[in-house]
Amino acid sequence: MESKIARSLNLKYHPVAVLWSEDRPEKAMGFKEGKWGCVMWMLAAAAKGRTAAFDEKTYGCWGGGVGLGFGNQYLNFPGGMECFYYFLSTGNENWQKGRDMAEKLASAAGKEFLEEFRHGEGFMKSPELVKKFIDSLPIMEVPKKYVVFKPLTHLDPTQEQPQVVVFLADPDQLSALVVLANYGREDNQNVIAPFAAGCQQIGIFPYQEARSERPRAVIGLTDLSARKNLKKQLDRNVLSFAVPWRMFEEMEENVEGSFLQKETWKALQAP
Repeated sequence: MESKIARSLNLKYHPVAVLWSEDRPEKAMGFKEGKWGCVMWMLAAAAKGRTAAFDEKTYGCWGGGVGLGFGNQYLNFPGGMECFYYFLSTGNENWQKGRDMAEKLASAAGKEFLEEFRHGEGFMKSPELVKKFIDSLPIMEVPKKYVVFKPLTHLDPTQEQPQVVVFLADPDQLSALVVLANYGREDNQNVIAPFAAGCQQIGIFPYQEARSERPRAVIGLTDLSARKNLKKQLDRNVLSFAVPWRMFEEMEENVEGSFLQKETWKALQAP
């Protein structure tokens, strides 16, 4: 499928379709069971033309399992959810159960993870606030076995329907996507940028929007860990823009006659 939006924006990377499927695509990339990996690596691969697939045993990391829609995988974090609350905030050196778990991990965990487990990532002020954050996430179980990332150009919309389309956009392109998201709407609040893991910003948050009467787009890749993991794979100046399929179709229909064919946009694209 060729996207009018992608053509008008002159994107460097393929838009990525996020699908739910009972079947694993042939030759799809994926993580090995029980092996750590960042879901966003697979997004980058799909944006460059590959296909990737995940299931409830091959989602890469706990946040990735949550983000893709495989339930509350934070329950499987070392030491359980309480240790994750400390991990994301002030660190597990601050309480006895956390210190005990750090000792158990010392011989098996990587140096970087162990350092962050002990001293915290500092992304939220306190474990209590992390708990409230996790409680607020739209955690869900996808109704199919696999979550698949594939380039939108490889999609046949007569045979399969994505849940979400993800654009990787520079500041000018992101600005255009925000304008287009609001172009045919009666209000001007049709894009959100929730604090979350990068995979959650392309997964469970747009999944949630897809179930609403008037779905909104989700700006992502504001997750510093995801940006660190992707700094060798993608341009440093891109963010993600995840659009529920129904909204994507609406935006595609609105390209013709819009600002994307007017002088201001053409001037921005000029060298």
